[in-house]
Amino acid sequence: MPDAQATQSPPQAVVDDLRARDQIHQTTDDEAIVAHLASARRLYCGFDPTADSLTIGNLVPIMLLRRFRMFGHAPVVLMGGATGRIGDPSGKDAERTLQTEDQVEANIAAQRLIFERLLGGEVEIVNNYDWFREIGFIEALRDFGKHFSVNEMIRRDSVRNRLEREGQGISFTEFSYMLLQAYDFLHLYRRSGVTLQCAGADQWGNIVSGVDLIRRDQGHDDDGKPLSFGLTAPLLTKADGGKFGKTESGAIWLSHKRPSGEPGTSPYAYYQFWLNSTDDDVRKYLLIFSDRSPAEINALCDAHQAEPHKREAQRALAREATALLHGDSAMQQAEDAARALFSGDVAHLDLETLDEVFGAVPATTHAKAQLGAGVALVDLLPETSLCKSKREAREHLSKGAVSVNGTVRSVDDSLTTDDLLHGSVALLRRGKKAWHVTRWG
Repeated sequence: MPDAQATQSPPQAVVDDLRARDQIHQTTDDEAIVAHLASARRLYCGFDPTADSLTIGNLVPIMLLRRFRMFGHAPVVLMGGATGRIGDPSGKDAERTLQTEDQVEANIAAQRLIFERLLGGEVEIVNNYDWFREIGFIEALRDFGKHFSVNEMIRRDSVRNRLEREGQGISFTEFSYMLLQAYDFLHLYRRSGVTLQCAGADQWGNIVSGVDLIRRDQGHDDDGKPLSFGLTAPLLTKADGGKFGKTESGAIWLSHKRPSGEPGTSPYAYYQFWLNSTDDDVRKYLLIFSDRSPAEINALCDAHQAEPHKREAQRALAREATALLHGDSAMQQAEDAARALFSGDVAHLDLETLDEVFGAVPATTHAKAQLGAGVALVDLLPETSLCKSKREAREHLSKGAVSVNGTVRSVDDSLTTDDLLHGSVALLRRGKKAWHVTRWG
């Protein structure tokens, strides 16, 4: 996997790379943006702190920032400490529930760790509350509100879609969101020369508003060319039309343990999400979420098509995406856990991983005191989901079809305290796929 540190590249290189990855949906000026990127530039993407973690959908714009960083440009992460107190109507069916200031600040602190992992500890992270709290209402209306046409704002998809839905509307609070995001761009341009904003395609209207505000405030360069630019990536969906990043258990989070105590997504579950990608989706996911070059990815996917049963493309995706977010060690543990589930070699798994890997497996609870003299497996198996009777248990044991913690057991064997993993769990398996967890306490 190539080094994700910045490298010197010709101006067309980052655009060519993004196009090869199908990561450019719209730009404010296709030709001018290439010329603009002939020099190292500062760009930003905004994230509203609506939760104490980000979801896998947020990973698309984060990877955009990562790409630009790899090609020598300087990404800036904007945390919406101000806009997060209002809520972005883009793509929403109803108005967000407003959060307290303490919630917003706690969410910003939690999300910061994710950006530092994916973009490097030195990445610049700013909070738009730092400048909006200094601006009064009258000042805002006078200095930049006058530049916005209500007619034009109503035509934006994020507003129009809400107004056209039966029974729906939009408050002035959310209606003003695009003014605040546009001012973010102007402020960053003035303060530190940020000239490019990138985001998902649903943010196009807000980005254009920012570019237009900079034009109205700053004009053009000496050659009459724009001073700022916008770029969006396509919104990501699965090949079957389903929503990317949604599973039966809910959203895929970019945090394992969340400060709020709400469920996160462990490295193992994260690894499994990518491993379960379909053949129709895996190339697209590798292009977006891997640091491999498009040429390497095309070669990998061509090899995968020749032997799809090996799922090498999915394994590469799972390894690289998990290592990128959680590190090599956590990726290796997740891969070992996945391998253990199929091989039966489970004795080395730590208790947290074991509980997660076998969380959906049938389980029973037993009194640990029974293990003093040992419990015959012939008697124990009918109490589980693996056998219905002692006769059936004896038959499977005599055929060597039953294992305890990965070790095949015989018809005369018993379970004892020595068999317990972490002093409380014994994993029984019949054949290759039928598992049952026995817990002893």
